Amino acid sequence: MCDLHGCGRHRAMAPISVPDSKRRAFLKGLISLPLAAVLFDPLLARAQADTLQTVKLEIEGADPVQGALALPEGEVGPAVLLIHEWWGLNDQIKAVAAELAKLGFVAFAIDLFDSEPATEPDAAMALVEGLDREVATAKLVAAIEWLASYDRTTGKVGTVGWCFGGGWSLDASLATPVDATVIYYGNVEKTAAEVEPLYGPVLGHFATEDKFITRDMVDRFERAMAEAGKSEFLTVYWYDADHAFANPSGARYDASDARLAWDRTLEFLRAALA
Repeated sequence: MCDLHGCGRHRAMAPISVPDSKRRAFLKGLISLPLAAVLFDPLLARAQADTLQTVKLEIEGADPVQGALALPEGEVGPAVLLIHEWWGLNDQIKAVAAELAKLGFVAFAIDLFDSEPATEPDAAMALVEGLDREVATAKLVAAIEWLASYDRTTGKVGTVGWCFGGGWSLDASLATPVDATVIYYGNVEKTAAEVEPLYGPVLGHFATEDKFITRDMVDRFERAMAEAGKSEFLTVYWYDADHAFANPSGARYDASDARLAWDRTLEFLRAALA
């Protein structure tokens, strides 16, 4: 769980009005910018987020699944399901989806809250506390199944989540088979029996100074994976940083560790979803 500072403070932006010609030139320039530069600047993140398609999947007998979809230039690509922090689906997560699409992935950023993103910790906590876990799980399973069958994907699907979403990245992979799971400092408090359903490899990024997702918790997770006979599924990296070190909008952002974690994430996804 994020604290008052752990996941950064999402900065709201007013709608941007830009002439079409300037907008096209501006968006073209985004392609050459590194991800960190885009995420650090709310205006750039908003512009990147605006390139995504809004998607609403109607699920028979269940709540619809809403989110934002980013498609690669190629006809098909492996799929990645992105799961947001406790703030909700904001421009930052959408910008990461856009970056993944530039790299050849079909990226779907799900909105588990079906709500405008929070900008204050109290509002974020209210969103988390109001979430029905069964409904959220059903939405994640539906999104994964849709991505696996979508004609723009190869059929391979991975999940990536940060903080609140990091825990849900693991939970989604336990609820239905996926080919890769990436956890950024998310809750991994699981027993051996609970991790038994894991189908694909898991990559975890954790911080030595994290007071919420602690080394003790991660050690227990590693033991649970070993007891379930899945040690070879798990790769864990530790960073000399604090919780939410990959969030450029937060006080705990660590640029070098965020870059290293992102490079490792891409290498992992490319190998697991090949």
